[in-house]
Amino acid sequence: MSEIYDRIGRSYSTHRSEDPRLFSAVRSALGGARSVVNVGAGAGAYEPTDLAVVAVEPATTMIAQRGSHAARVVRARAEALPFRDAAFDAAMAILTVHHWADRRKGLAECARVAGRVVCLTWNPTSDGFWLTRDYFPEMLEENRSSFPTLVELSAELGVLDVKRLPIPADCADGFLGAYWRRPHAYLDAAVRASISSLATVDSDNHQLGRLRADLESGRWKQRYGHLLELSTLDIGYCVVTAQRA
Repeated sequence: MSEIYDRIGRSYSTHRSEDPRLFSAVRSALGGARSVVNVGAGAGAYEPTDLAVVAVEPATTMIAQRGSHAARVVRARAEALPFRDAAFDAAMAILTVHHWADRRKGLAECARVAGRVVCLTWNPTSDGFWLTRDYFPEMLEENRSSFPTLVELSAELGVLDVKRLPIPADCADGFLGAYWRRPHAYLDAAVRASISSLATVDSDNHQLGRLRADLESGRWKQRYGHLLELSTLDIGYCVVTAQRA
């Protein structure tokens, strides 16, 4: 997937900022770990500054956006981590497993190099949310095949602790579900460019055109106006933790 992110990842440092509430959930899941490998680390979001962190990222475009205070980064893939067995207390994988060429091998590598594995992911048994259900149903089906199921995660990592992660209405990290209460954001090409599922969707796309028309006519508000009263929404994201015995 590094080739994809070398094409679409140029604005990640702008639109994919670390959200403090999501960070809190990830940091809590890391528990008492002192050393952490961040697999599929991207531009460096969610890396705890109080721990010894080594980042792994294959895409040079993403590596170039890592700040001066980001953790040391190694260019490598999840499927072939260049570390000895049990080199870290924990491995973290933040919205990345669905991009790995071989999920099973990548997860096995995480379990090999770390005693604890923490994944922020999306549960493909979820119903998704209004954008994928009503405007991009093919995207929902694609995500259901690309994201690992909890059964798959358990098969590779062992017993799981799964904590559902409701997404804040003002989420700072602009992944696919982040704008559930800000529908106009999906019409912004710069926003879409930082969402892998939408990065290749042009502004003249007929499904986006239907969303634009529904927003202008008030039809979207008629159907989904109740969401505007909510501060968080559970749309299938979760933090999954596995601890080796």
